[in-house]
Amino acid sequence: MERIKFDAYEQGAEIPELKTDKIHHMDLVRYAGASGDFNPIHTDPEFANKVGLGGTIAHGMYIMAQLGRLCSNWAHPAQIKSFGVKFKGMSRPGQSLTLSGKVKRKKEENGEKLLMVAVEARADDGEVKVAGDLVVVAD
Repeated sequence: MERIKFDAYEQGAEIPELKTDKIHHMDLVRYAGASGDFNPIHTDPEFANKVGLGGTIAHGMYIMAQLGRLCSNWAHPAQIKSFGVKFKGMSRPGQSLTLSGKVKRKKEENGEKLLMVAVEARADDGEVKVAGDLVVVAD
């Protein structure tokens, strides 16, 4: 994987988008097993309906992981200094997401060349599900 170069990006530059497949119920069941989060709002449609959610919802961390794929597909994992998100909306089976990012700032600090990137996961209807920040130490 090629490493990110500081001079190759300007403020406002977009990183390559990533589109996910539709979220399937089985994805959530598998994620529950991998993460240990077996909250029935993620895996039991009848329970999720009963508590007023209108069906199961994806784990927030599952959506964050999808956004993490965007980050590690673009930047060499060794260059990722930090990655954090805020959860904005519920994602559901049947939805697909567009994952994107934009360089919001470049700076040099303590001998490091840093790219600050705003990242987000947006559903096909335009609703932002997860938004966050990625900091990359560029060469």
